[in-house]
Amino acid sequence: MMDYQREGNIINADETTIQVLKETEKSINSDKYMWVTLGGPPNQQSVLLHYDPSRSKEVPLRLFEGFSGYLQTDGYAAYNAVCKQEDITQLGCFDNARRKFTDAKKGEAKPGKKLKNNKVSKADVALGKIRKLYAIEDEIKELPAQEKHHQRQQYSKPLLDNLHSWLEKNVIRLVPDSLTHNAMSYALNQWPKLVVYCEKGSLNISNAAAENAIRPFTIGRKNWLFADTPKGAKASAMYYSLIESAKANGLEPFDYLSHILKALPYADTVEKLEQLLPWAVKATGVLSKITE
Repeated sequence: MMDYQREGNIINADETTIQVLKETEKSINSDKYMWVTLGGPPNQQSVLLHYDPSRSKEVPLRLFEGFSGYLQTDGYAAYNAVCKQEDITQLGCFDNARRKFTDAKKGEAKPGKKLKNNKVSKADVALGKIRKLYAIEDEIKELPAQEKHHQRQQYSKPLLDNLHSWLEKNVIRLVPDSLTHNAMSYALNQWPKLVVYCEKGSLNISNAAAENAIRPFTIGRKNWLFADTPKGAKASAMYYSLIESAKANGLEPFDYLSHILKALPYADTVEKLEQLLPWAVKATGVLSKITE
């Protein structure tokens, strides 16, 4: 499935923490990391989780070696090295930029803290401008990719230009390290990546796909809390990958796992292994599909 992901044009990626009690690799804290990648050619999509005790740039360098296309992530700098090495186009996430302005707005609304002359805050203004971009995305979400690209060039690009000019004009007027100043600085630093989604209709304004893909893991983590050993963490990553990839291809996970576990002892060639990939199993029609 990793090979197929690299053959696709877009990969979404994210990472979250996992506590591993008997991890021997040194770290400054007890948290280790589960990385998620989502992508592949059309109709051959997979969701893969990868355990690693590190959150360094070495992990993306390994995960995306040989990939050429668009990599959509949040603003975490560890992805920069592999994008430069593999000539990957980095695609940012407007959800993250919007979230920082939302946090700034909440900080400005603390009890006892009032804006002078009841003025609208700059965080509110930024959110209003970003909201217009998302409104366009909502209107064009059902359109073909080519038409999406046309609509973005006609309507989104002028709004992006306006937002960028407004950010540059107002960031210097704020107290450094204030919440709104930090939100503006983040948006400006990420700007070349944030506007990439307008290049193609097949790209997205946010990295919500990766966040949604890793959500079952984060929900599960609230219940099981930790992995005992690195092998246990890697086993979890493998099974989450199989289950979520089955779901991504419309297969009932238990049926899919039962099917491949029975067939694996006899899969003694690459061709037989490829017949166990979720989209290949789906094509046979031998398994039940997920019921709503």
